[in-house]
Amino acid sequence: MKKSDVKILQVEIEFIPVNLRLPLKFGAEVINSVTCARVKMSVENTFGKTAYGYGETPLSVGWAWPSQDLSFLDRENQMIAFCRKLVSPWQTCGFSGHAMEIGHAFNEKILPEVDGNIPHLVQLISNSAFDLALHDAYGKVNDISSYRSYNSKYMNQDLEYYLEDNRFAGKYPEDYFVKKPLRQLPVWHLIGGKDLLTEAELTGNEPQDGYPVTLTEWIRRDGLKCLKIKLTGTDSQWDYQRVLSVGKISIEHKINYLSPDFNCLVKSPQYVNDILDKLMLEAPEIYGKILYVEQPFPYDLEANRIDVHSVSSRKPLFMDESAHDWRFIKLGYALGWNGVALKVCKTQTGALLSAAWAKEYGMTLMVQDLTNPMLAMIPHVQLASMVGTIMGVECNAPQFYPDASKIQEKNHPCLYRRRNGVVDLSTLGNKGLGYKDEDLQ
Repeated sequence: MKKSDVKILQVEIEFIPVNLRLPLKFGAEVINSVTCARVKMSVENTFGKTAYGYGETPLSVGWAWPSQDLSFLDRENQMIAFCRKLVSPWQTCGFSGHAMEIGHAFNEKILPEVDGNIPHLVQLISNSAFDLALHDAYGKVNDISSYRSYNSKYMNQDLEYYLEDNRFAGKYPEDYFVKKPLRQLPVWHLIGGKDLLTEAELTGNEPQDGYPVTLTEWIRRDGLKCLKIKLTGTDSQWDYQRVLSVGKISIEHKINYLSPDFNCLVKSPQYVNDILDKLMLEAPEIYGKILYVEQPFPYDLEANRIDVHSVSSRKPLFMDESAHDWRFIKLGYALGWNGVALKVCKTQTGALLSAAWAKEYGMTLMVQDLTNPMLAMIPHVQLASMVGTIMGVECNAPQFYPDASKIQEKNHPCLYRRRNGVVDLSTLGNKGLGYKDEDLQ
């Protein structure tokens, strides 16, 4: 037990609706709106000092819970209801200690018992706002950045306790952080399946709101150098042509890196291999720009144990939706995945454990977006800065709902508006996860 240990006093939640300015295509689903969950949690340390922290995440059911049987509204309502169910267990759990210990205990012991009728990934996303609020409050009550606490000075248990592996004895999350965190990160731009690429595709029905509409406009305005391409995973001809079209634009506009994202709908490695091999033969310059391939195969890794060595031998292959926690990453590693896309929406606690396991076993990291607006942007970019990634961070909330973050953009103009191909973290606070009081007004 340490004097910096905390216990939870009170938990509150609110829901913030956000409309997209342009539709976003996730696999077979088109998203036009999202609800963000924002949690406020107060804690007390052993000195009797109290503080509150915040956590926020978009309840992105299109990403977390694809379904042909349930409507978007039904899934979203179930997700909101699940968030409400979590308030009381968090407030009454009785756990004390470091935020990692409390968050891990909740994930392992309580979360699975709350409601077994919704997918595990949906549970994690719903829980992440609470877990983030806990980590933020822990740092604030102890008057430090939360990232300064992931070490033996503050934590009661080393990583061996969490990861059940003696390779982690005497090691802490801080041991897997980069020595000099970057305050400017190269930023990835998302190209949705319905996004327009050039002015030639304009119909006249696009929003006239002062923001870019086409990919080429975004490249010119934000100085982009990294593009992620959403693909179908079911129509190989469309997918190949989409990569080819974006690739040609990338050559013209001196884009450095591309990443195809197949949205978990691919059934066989051959599908991906055929596209990659065709690009290598017919468009080698475009093939050379592909930095990594993201999650072609189904969410449920245990039920779909596909050997993917043939894909990862061509390009780095990153787990995303299926990387629920370090145990799934361990399974993915055995199947041939060699990279992990981290997301704080699977909880801050889980993201830190996943980062440590992956880096210890030589896997490369990326930090991916959930189209995080408002407060949700801040811990997202902080994680990327601290753990180190293959190339920067993905931030696409400025594309799809920039007005949602007007308050935060006023305080952090170079974070919520991408400039010169980067996002800038230098205006963030140095307590908790980095929110400032004015970010909440």
